[in-house]
Amino acid sequence: MIKITALSATLSLLLAIGTAEARVSGGVADRTSPDRVRVTWTSSTPVDVYMASTPDAPRDKMKLVSDDDRDGQFEWGADLLSRPYFLLVDTRDGHGTRVAERVLPLTQGSNFRDIGGYSTADGRTVRWGQIYRSGATPTLTDEDMEKIRNLKLAEMVDLRSSDERVLAPTRIEGVPYSAVGYSMTALSLGGKPGIPAMEAVYRGFPDLLAPQLRVLFASLLRHDGPVVYNCSAGQDRTGFATALILRALGVPMETVLADYHLSTTYRRPEYEMPKLTPELIAANPGAAIYAQYQRDPKYLKPQPLKDATGQSYLTFALDEIDRRWGSVDAYLQAEAGVGPAEMARLRKLYLE
Repeated sequence: MIKITALSATLSLLLAIGTAEARVSGGVADRTSPDRVRVTWTSSTPVDVYMASTPDAPRDKMKLVSDDDRDGQFEWGADLLSRPYFLLVDTRDGHGTRVAERVLPLTQGSNFRDIGGYSTADGRTVRWGQIYRSGATPTLTDEDMEKIRNLKLAEMVDLRSSDERVLAPTRIEGVPYSAVGYSMTALSLGGKPGIPAMEAVYRGFPDLLAPQLRVLFASLLRHDGPVVYNCSAGQDRTGFATALILRALGVPMETVLADYHLSTTYRRPEYEMPKLTPELIAANPGAAIYAQYQRDPKYLKPQPLKDATGQSYLTFALDEIDRRWGSVDAYLQAEAGVGPAEMARLRKLYLE
């Protein structure tokens, strides 16, 4: 009996190892042209590829678009307005991995992207199509707005100052909109004595953005549907908020930083602020800052989000949280109303 039990355990272990090796990994979806999406992955066994226009469609409601696929890639002729979501199913064990494009392909948008698909430390995955981050959206085309309508957003949380929202009002319509007003000068763009400007800005985020984070996390916890949040560039304030969301969901810091630095790749400054008129500049204190940026060639070329030593700006904000609150969890409980019960609900809602 002991020998049989040991043999059974050994066979179970071997099967488990074989299954783990067979599972799909490294799934990525990228748009290769305006109407083509390529999905690539790694697997030691053939894969069936399913597609749907909703992020959480069950397999029996999805369309089989490629079966017994052995070359690790598939290209889909995408509807220009509908966002495709793919399910890669290992043919040996039936395990499915969901994949979607990271960035919404907007003609005149900046940094509008999905934070789904990231793995957590305990092996779960952030759900696609539920949480979006973005830059400002004042110059969207009609087609862009149709793509966004198809996301069926439940709420938009704007992290920008009162000045910025006046200068560059969003074109997204029909979505409940939340914002907490503050002055552009509160960002401390001039820095502080002995502290570089961007370090000062980031170290100020935990205090400056606490009211906005309370609104944002309340929206996520209501879970009326997908949520989008934004600032002007979709990288600094939005990057800080995203880091807290991903850390709350259990995503490792290495992944959080990688997502943060994608903002340099996907930012398009020319679509974040309309051309400012002298009248707007005279009427709005924050306009002068953006007018200066628009005259500077560097404004149209996104800069790496690091200081001269290579340190990510985001780490200054997180260091400030650790120094003053002890941890991200403690900060979220104290400043955003996200305690253990709310943290557990977030993970139940947004992880699979």
